[in-house]
Amino acid sequence: MGPQVSSVICGARRAELRMDMAAGQPEQQLIDRLRAGDESAFAELVEVHTPMMLRVARGYVASHEVAEDVVQETWIALVKGIDRFEGRSTLRTWLFKVLVNIAKSRGIRDQRDQAPYPGGATVDPSRFRPGTDPEWPGHWETPPTPWPETPEGSVLGSEVLELTRRELDRLPEKQRVVVALRDVLGLDSDEVCALLSLTAANQRVLLHRGRARIRESLAEYLEVRV
Repeated sequence: MGPQVSSVICGARRAELRMDMAAGQPEQQLIDRLRAGDESAFAELVEVHTPMMLRVARGYVASHEVAEDVVQETWIALVKGIDRFEGRSTLRTWLFKVLVNIAKSRGIRDQRDQAPYPGGATVDPSRFRPGTDPEWPGHWETPPTPWPETPEGSVLGSEVLELTRRELDRLPEKQRVVVALRDVLGLDSDEVCALLSLTAANQRVLLHRGRARIRESLAEYLEVRV
């Protein structure tokens, strides 16, 4: 379940964000340009990261407008603080750490982070046979529709990517942030735990639940379309 959702989300990343950092230039070169006041370097950074910064910030604040304010404050903090950047992490990780800290200070609201079904289940229990079933207890009532090959350039592939983006935005706050950082930005679990002050176990649960909810929405969509 996880790898399929992750691959689809990564496809959305390639289609939407084109995360080739400033055409692959070495990070130190980019940092030097920023410290020299190179406006084109700053513009490149803004173009690459702003869409995902908005998604991450939206996980902590009450509206898109506030998320935009948080992102703007983060860019200001980058300009003011780039000379103090010590390179203990990547510039991207540092940027998102600043973003999360600012978003938290604007008022994190973390009351929607609940499993979608009773008992902590991440998939609708009605999709499985009851434990009393004489033949296949606990197995699928109706197996999920196999996922078709969906090249990014195809119509169905584009629809799947758009649906994935929408479902990512609808996730509960912490799930959305963890899935975005792991599957869109490509941060590893240790980086996400440090960035969000999460335990490894909590990070795994949030990632699993977020991926499961996205996958279920995609499965329902494909059952109709395929």
